[in-house]
Amino acid sequence: MPTFDLLLPPQPYARWRPARGAGYHLLPTLAAGVRVVARWIERVRQRRVLAGLDDAMLRDIGITRVEAVRECEKPFWR
Repeated sequence: MPTFDLLLPPQPYARWRPARGAGYHLLPTLAAGVRVVARWIERVRQRRVLAGLDDAMLRDIGITRVEAVRECEKPFWR
């Protein structure tokens, strides 16, 4: 069973909160940037594959040549 010392005053928040260094927000920001770039690279790869499909394959996946061209002409960030 836990015990509590009622005679000592509670410690202020700054004493038990972990200190954050100067680079604290750098790692999550960097990781988010890496994920965005990886997503862009994957879009470029998928659009190149889509551009290489023939009309029969496009029909199999349910899109027309016009829709495929429209998708392939988009910039990588969209």
